[in-house]
Amino acid sequence: MTKSLALLLSGLLLAPAVEAQAYGAGERSEGDFSWVQPLNTTILGPYGHSPAVYPSPNATGTGGWEEAVAKARNFVSQLTLEEKADMVTGTPGPCVGNIVAVPRLGFKGLCLHDGPLAIRVADYASVFQAGVSAAATWDRDILYQRGLAMGEEFRAKGAHVALSPVAGPLGRSAYSGRNWEGFSPDPYLTGVAMERTIEGIQDAGVQATPKHFIGNEQETMRNPTWSRNGTVTDVIQEALSSNMDDRTMHELYLWPFANAIHAKAASIMCSYQRLNGSYACENSKALNGLLKTELGFQGYVMSDWGATHSGVASIEGGLDMDMPGGIGPYGVNWKAGSFFGGNITMAVNNGTVSVDRIDDMIIRQMTPYYWLGQDAEDFPTVDPSSADLNTFSPRSTWLRDFNLTGPSSRDVRGNHGGLIRRHGAEATVLLKNENSALPLKAPKSIAVFGNDAGDLTEGFYNQADYEYGTLIAGGGSGTGRATYVVSPLTAINARAQQDGSLVQQWLNNTLIASSDIRDLWIPAVPDVCLVFLKTWAEEAADRKHLSVDWNGDDVVESVAAHCNNTVVVTHSSGINTLPWADHPNVTAIVAAHYPGQESGHSLVDVLYGDVNPSGKLPYTIALEGSDYNAPPTTAINTTGVYDWQSWFDEKLEIDYRYFDAHNISVRYPFGHGLSYTSFELGPITAECVVGGSASVTSLPEQLPVQPGGNPALWQTLYTLSTPLTNTGDVPGAAVAQLYVTFPNSTPEGTPPRQLRGFEKLLLAPGETGTVSFDLMRRDLSYWDVNYQEWVIPEGEFTISVGFSSRDLKQVAVMTPVTSSEM
Repeated sequence: MTKSLALLLSGLLLAPAVEAQAYGAGERSEGDFSWVQPLNTTILGPYGHSPAVYPSPNATGTGGWEEAVAKARNFVSQLTLEEKADMVTGTPGPCVGNIVAVPRLGFKGLCLHDGPLAIRVADYASVFQAGVSAAATWDRDILYQRGLAMGEEFRAKGAHVALSPVAGPLGRSAYSGRNWEGFSPDPYLTGVAMERTIEGIQDAGVQATPKHFIGNEQETMRNPTWSRNGTVTDVIQEALSSNMDDRTMHELYLWPFANAIHAKAASIMCSYQRLNGSYACENSKALNGLLKTELGFQGYVMSDWGATHSGVASIEGGLDMDMPGGIGPYGVNWKAGSFFGGNITMAVNNGTVSVDRIDDMIIRQMTPYYWLGQDAEDFPTVDPSSADLNTFSPRSTWLRDFNLTGPSSRDVRGNHGGLIRRHGAEATVLLKNENSALPLKAPKSIAVFGNDAGDLTEGFYNQADYEYGTLIAGGGSGTGRATYVVSPLTAINARAQQDGSLVQQWLNNTLIASSDIRDLWIPAVPDVCLVFLKTWAEEAADRKHLSVDWNGDDVVESVAAHCNNTVVVTHSSGINTLPWADHPNVTAIVAAHYPGQESGHSLVDVLYGDVNPSGKLPYTIALEGSDYNAPPTTAINTTGVYDWQSWFDEKLEIDYRYFDAHNISVRYPFGHGLSYTSFELGPITAECVVGGSASVTSLPEQLPVQPGGNPALWQTLYTLSTPLTNTGDVPGAAVAQLYVTFPNSTPEGTPPRQLRGFEKLLLAPGETGTVSFDLMRRDLSYWDVNYQEWVIPEGEFTISVGFSSRDLKQVAVMTPVTSSEM
């Protein structure tokens, strides 16, 4: 380490933990999340500063971790100060993130691995469906099964920590490059998906890491820009600041993380960007206040890779683990050291940081380690092949010795291929189906068009867009290394061979888009034309448009101009605007998203009716890209250090909440998805499940905080039910969706409808079942910025149940509040 850089690091470490230092102090309104009277309101707007919340609360193990926290405290009591510094500081090694072993205490270290759809730095592992696909199932059991299967593979490869699942980005902007890693812009749907996924991962004995906390809603300018002045680095411009108000924070972006903490997530990864003026990994209001105090989080907060920008400010602000450890402003620079590491020993020795705070950081880390039994002798060792595949920290960068034992290149896939195939089919969304174009009935001739249809031509591990080959996942740390991929064309050919069908193929989009396709097929117009389109998205870049890629729109127009039975299939990161959706020759549209390695099989199961589609959109498809609000901040016209600001002025109005609030027409609404059968819903009945005539109060009972917050918020107040009948001719599953309209007494800005329940039910033809929805106190509450509490408003609630946010079949009214203390 150079002397000047060492001084820079130690100076930053020893600096006081000052937040929002760019603009100075402001007056804080009572109970608000943000500083509301900044020095320059023209620049800052109504919010943009975070109040300080110190000290960082100590873990207690409450909520079922009491025995594990006692073991963790005993472990920490035996560590030297230097070992304590190692325990909270990543180091290069075989895994994406590594905590070194303490052999004298029997601790073998921690292996942290990506990511949300696969264990990425591994061979002989499965690539599961992406988060957006999992959300499209609207199936609580599938969400759990997927998490459990992924957890099993992580564990078998020796990973203690899975850097998954994703609730940030939530999906504020349709253009965000990482929306596909998460689930849905609806906080309720994402919350359920987070909770069930975490339960699955951790039931497999692996620590889950919900990420990225919080406000990480775009990729553009997520990190600062730097210049080098001799041997000293200077910030040119700080990373983007996501600026939001208190109610928006609680009701949108914090909501699914509350589900994650309620599921006892082991750790939380804080995000790159600033939050109301302070970097998210040192924002004490977010980490100490919201996460560790309000939500009662008992685990540890780790930084995103390189998201640590200070020492003391981050430690006191609530950060517990610096990952990957040695990283500088220009990228990986292990020898430059860390804001943590040896600087922690210096800070403790000179009294700048309390050793008690360092102890709590490690107690928080070790508690889930013991709780999940990862100290057991039979916990698998790190697969040595990870070291060979890890391009982030190759062996030449290792500063410590890692004794890699056990078999290499373990095959951990098990029978997960069949699971992925079934889940992919359940996630497939049938958007349009005119004249019963689907399911296919052994067509005599099939024409396949589009560069997404065939086999990959550039290998199974792609970190960049590619022209030829089907798309099963996006790029970046959230991708996967497939061992095989079943392309749509492969699966179609196999099925066609059984049926005796003729299959012709044209996979060059440029050729298709520029040709009169009547000159292509032989000998006549096919019975069906299958067009395969794809849309790429990746980490570190936001989408530039919402169209399909590779001239896909022109491909559809060219084919549909002369084929009167054109079926379009998209493999996409999420939203596509589909300008050809109303073309009379486009008879069916299928959104398959990123389905994982069994892509072709999953799709053919649906196209031929072996699986009746039941997937539903986890977002809204608008008519035009310009119809969406809240675009990413992609450029600024100024050069100030702190000028990258993103104002969440839309507040609660994102996705269907925005379109409903402003009565904007859409192409396909949130929750939409067709079936090969039909369903009917009956009247809604409601049962109050809390005792006493005056038991539903506006304010919750103040109970001791547990993981997830006040337990009273998770109490079921009402159970609602409705009969559901399959009125068609084939078996099928329907997703009944419940939306709540709050009373007029609720503050201005409350969305017209909010999802607060869903249930998927498989029924035989003519069969009637019952779908039930449990409404918890938090489901009927809004966040009151003055009371700093979740409040049930007085007045009538409208309950609507249907098959999408704009296909509501049954409506009921209820008045929950019988007693008010406000």
